[in-house]
Amino acid sequence: MSSGLKKVLVIAVVLLVLFFLITQPNQSAGVVHTALGWLKNGAEAIVTFFRSLFQ
Repeated sequence: MSSGLKKVLVIAVVLLVLFFLITQPNQSAGVVHTALGWLKNGAEAIVTFFRSLFQ
């Protein structure tokens, strides 16, 4: 992929995210909350896995 196309796609995604954040703040907060929940659950699963290895 050319650097020009990559730059245009990144700008488009950033603008789309900003538009979503400005026009739908409550739904945006819900999406962020859900994503952070997934990250938390994933991190807990990794910690549990490594703890079980060393017990």
